[in-house]
Amino acid sequence: MIHTQPFPNLTLFDLEQGMTGFRRFISTWLYSDDQLTFLVDPGPKHSVEALLATLKKLDVTRIDYILLTHIHIDHAGGTGRLLEVYPDATVICHPKGIEHMIDPEKLWQGSRKVLGEIADGYGEILPIPRDRIRFQTEIETGAQPIRVTETPGHAVHHLSYTFGEFLFAGEVAGVSYSSGEKTYARPATPPRFNLEISLASLDKVIMLEPGIICFGHFGYRKDAMAAMHSARDQLILWTETVREEMAKGDDNLETRVISALKIRDPAFANLAWLEPDIRIREDYFVGNSIRGIREYVDHQAVVNQQ
Repeated sequence: MIHTQPFPNLTLFDLEQGMTGFRRFISTWLYSDDQLTFLVDPGPKHSVEALLATLKKLDVTRIDYILLTHIHIDHAGGTGRLLEVYPDATVICHPKGIEHMIDPEKLWQGSRKVLGEIADGYGEILPIPRDRIRFQTEIETGAQPIRVTETPGHAVHHLSYTFGEFLFAGEVAGVSYSSGEKTYARPATPPRFNLEISLASLDKVIMLEPGIICFGHFGYRKDAMAAMHSARDQLILWTETVREEMAKGDDNLETRVISALKIRDPAFANLAWLEPDIRIREDYFVGNSIRGIREYVDHQAVVNQQ
């Protein structure tokens, strides 16, 4: 498993999956010093054994907290296995996600229905003991607290975590991948997307004024405020573009939207320089983001007619 230490005491793990293009996609973050060790989003079952092996090589003998930004299978599916090795860890999760992690069968079946073969590639979701999972708005750690912010939008059970200058953002600011001077970015807006809720969540974390944003997908940016404002603008742009193309009819809607966005959205246009296998992966998720926005636009049209 590839891992790097971009900042003192903070390690980034690249959770590669056994599917085409599923590399440099899922970020797990480990913070560890003499007083505190926490891990953000352990990822799915498929990669958890490799994560555990790497943690052992790094001599991680304890984890105090496992912080789940949300309970989607690619972020949280392997948490139960991690707890078997680190049974004293406390899992922090949104209240709406706790029961699903204790008894994940409904979540697993829903994941298979939505993701199909991708869910099978990630692996089943493992249950978490009830006494190891809870929600709290602030975690006292000694030197400085971990602040927990409810940030629905990508999911109703989405949380973001602030620790010092770091924002562990999950998908509140979408998907971002930087290489050199170029950054590819897109919204993470699967069904059921709501623009107003997503913008309000972004505004919450913008008000926290973090310095560094750590993405669930993928990596980090040192210009956190610029990244979040760009993500906000991108949400609005994508929604406007989908609405405009829907007004022209349904024929080849997704293709037309993508073509328009490649012209209007420079960050999305950087899709062209991604490696071929990663572009294949993105084809699915771009379509999913567009579908979420399309459902939102349809719903708003119905509401406006009432």
